[in-house]
Amino acid sequence: MRTGVKNILVAVTGGIAAYKSAILVRRLKDYGFDVRVVMTKGAQAFVTPLTFQALSGHPVHTALLDSEAEAGMGHIELAKWAELLLVAPASCDVIAKFAHGLADDLLSTLYLATAAPVWVVPAMNQQMWSAHATQRNLDILRQDAVTVVMPDAGEQACGDVGLGRMPEPEYLAKQVDAYFKQPQLLQGQHVVITAGPTREAIDPVRYISNHSSGKMGFALAEACVKAGARVTLIAGPVSLATPKGVERVDVVSADDMLEQSLKHVNSDVFIATAAVADYKVEKVASQKIKKTGDTLNLNFVKNPDIVATMAKQSKRPFMVGFAAETQNIEDYANGKLVNKKLDMIACNDVSRGDIGFGADDNAMTVFFAQHYQLSKRILEKAPKTQIAQQLVSAIADALRG
Repeated sequence: MRTGVKNILVAVTGGIAAYKSAILVRRLKDYGFDVRVVMTKGAQAFVTPLTFQALSGHPVHTALLDSEAEAGMGHIELAKWAELLLVAPASCDVIAKFAHGLADDLLSTLYLATAAPVWVVPAMNQQMWSAHATQRNLDILRQDAVTVVMPDAGEQACGDVGLGRMPEPEYLAKQVDAYFKQPQLLQGQHVVITAGPTREAIDPVRYISNHSSGKMGFALAEACVKAGARVTLIAGPVSLATPKGVERVDVVSADDMLEQSLKHVNSDVFIATAAVADYKVEKVASQKIKKTGDTLNLNFVKNPDIVATMAKQSKRPFMVGFAAETQNIEDYANGKLVNKKLDMIACNDVSRGDIGFGADDNAMTVFFAQHYQLSKRILEKAPKTQIAQQLVSAIADALRG
């Protein structure tokens, strides 16, 4: 359950949906949040700062170099005060600024200065929403661990019909309340997670790898932090932003990943989501291999089995494995569960084009070691962030058992 008053910084940008933000502030106050408001110059053309001051009970912040605001709670202090930055509505202009790191006004500066989670709630004309530039900028924000709240579809102020309407204030306020009420299922636990692919060198310019994006492991890291855990994320080569509150260790090869994993053998939970290469070249060439014929023969040797090695340790953590398969999914998963002496395993079908490697969604089946007396769990297709929350719940249930 949520404890204590949480600080919500609501940022209002230019757009007709700004009137909904006034209702949103009122609803957040009804839920017991302390709310402060930042307005861009464009937002003030639709709703006055006085409206938000009356609803929030605090002066409204509008300018980066406002001497009165700086004397009270300068922009850095405001950024530190916030426990959630909620940008609603978020205009195309502000989304683009965030995506490209511009900091030419109060809001864009706050975005870069805050360590709090950031939610953006886009609201715009349906054509602007579907523009390639807008979608590209939103993808960048998602990679930077920003939560993008999808707009509603319907008739818009301009007369167009389509995606782009700001969701209703009551819905947004409920989502914020639910976010802060997440149970601390892993409070006090040290969770170590491996994520992404490994790269096994052939020569100085070539390597063997796989299609793992690391998204599932990073989503799990974020979910574990929200569940109260201390999280160490051992990441292969991926282009993902580190979730807030996570200690990240970057590695390249399977040997690197094993070395870092063994440093945390005394952790409480070890989650092996990484897609570790099964084999590596027996002898890495010191110089680039030149093309001299129609074939190239290389000798391969097995890589260390990281999850099995960790499971063999005398003071091992609770071990969670992953099985990414293309056939006989459950049989292979149960085989790994038993043979590698794991406590829990989550398996998925990566032959499906809509889930798994590179996708934002996943669907999994979870099995537990027999002594836990827990039935298998089927996690239906959902965003990886939701799958991660369900996996955290499954881990917590097994730990309690």
